[in-house]
Amino acid sequence: MTITGFIFWAFIAVSIVYLIIIYNNLVSLKHNVSKAWSNIDVLLKQRHDELPKLVETCRQYMQYEQDTLEKVMQARASVATAQQKGDISALGSAEGALRMGLGSLFAIAEAYPELKADQSFQHLQARITGLENSIADRREFYNESVNINNVRIEQFPDLILARFFGFKSFTLLEFTSEELVDLDIKSLFER
Repeated sequence: MTITGFIFWAFIAVSIVYLIIIYNNLVSLKHNVSKAWSNIDVLLKQRHDELPKLVETCRQYMQYEQDTLEKVMQARASVATAQQKGDISALGSAEGALRMGLGSLFAIAEAYPELKADQSFQHLQARITGLENSIADRREFYNESVNINNVRIEQFPDLILARFFGFKSFTLLEFTSEELVDLDIKSLFER
């Protein structure tokens, strides 16, 4: 074999190894996004199971705040629907509505000393607050995974393999501008 032949076959071998590495990295990124979504999904399910308990505990004390309780339950249903459909943009909107409803509920609960003193309410409030924090952390991890995936499938030479093998971009889990506005706690106490 001549030196030119050896260089040619070495180039082909290195190219194939390089393409295999790119492909494996793209597969890894795709599965990281799926794993990140699964982590959010588990936390959403846990919160979904805890919210009726919180609402029922509050209902016993907050007879005149049915509107707030209903908003929380409607938002919970919207989150569940978006989660089941896998609709990321609808989930972001529903999550925002649920966060605002929970903020209102916890703020209004301040006007009910018996409710605030109830051990069940305190436990559920702490549990849901912890789940909210975990969801925010997982959401950040999901969005980072999505961003890395989306950038890689658009970069050269990765985009060649991504298009050839049908790798797709994913949607970020985002809040709308209305959902980013701070909740006016003072107005909730003036009811």
